Parts: sequence; C-alpha cells; structure tokens
Amino acid sequence: MDLSYMSDSKLVQEWLRYSRNDLISARHLFDDLYPKQTEIACYLSQQCAEKALKGYLLFKETEPPRTHNLVELCQTCMKYDSAFSGILDACADLAPYGAAVRYPNELAVDDAIAKSAIDKAQAIYDFCINLLRTAAQASVSMDDIIDAIRESRER
Repeated sequence: MDLSYMSDSKLVQEWLRYSRNDLISARHLFDDLYPKQTEIACYLSQQCAEKALKGYLLFKETEPPRTHNLVELCQTCMKYDSAFSGILDACADLAPYGAAVRYPNELAVDDAIAKSAIDKAQAIYDFCINLLRTAAQASVSMDDIIDAIRESRER
C-alpha cells in the first residue's frame, strides 16, 4: 500500500488509529462473544502493540523495520527513548502471538493468557500514546496526532 501521499503526521495518525482499532477488536472478541475468541484476541493484541511501536518510529522519522518482531521494534524505539526498556518484557510476551496463535496446534491459549495479552497491548499502546502526548507539548506539529487520539477514544 503506497502511503507516500500522506504527510508524516497523517501517517503516524493512521498507524495509531489501526493500533487502537486492533485493541478495540481484541477486547470485543474476548469480552463480548461466546465462546471467547482467545486466539484472535491474542493476535490482535500483538498487532496493536506492533502498530503503536511503528507509529512511534514514524513520528521519530524512522522507517520501521519490516518485521513483526516486537522485541526488535521495541529495541529500535529504545534508541530514541530508553524508557522503552520498561515495556520490553511485555513486547516479548506478545511476540509469539504474531503468527503461531493463528494456526491450530501451534500455541495453546486460554482465557487468562488472552486477558493478559490484551492488558499488555493496552499498556504498550498507552505508553506510546503518552510519549507522543509529551512530544506534542513540545511540538506544534503533533496537533493532528492529538486530535486523532481524541477521536479514536470517542469512538
């Protein structure tokens, strides 16, 4: 998908919007459906974290590596802010859900594991959003991102 027509802040907004939507979907599949859709909720939790991290890297004007490896993405983010070390374990915990959980007999997931994955995705998403909010206070160019975050929370 060619996104070269988008401004940098719009591209960051899109990554964060997709991240938020994955989190909302993971919660819905886990909380509102019977039986609980634990595997796909874990996958979407991993996707939420991946897109939040990639959104942060784009904000830092860094092309995100073409990987689903959350540990690698988090370590890349750590080059810009050492505080990312605080979410490295959560990234490592979510990493297996990027692929294996989508296929039968690859990874067993129960309700407790899925709930934990959603909670970790929420923590990673919130961490990235809070860093971007802090940056927004120092940068007028972040106004669009803040508006997008507010809009996503209102949905």
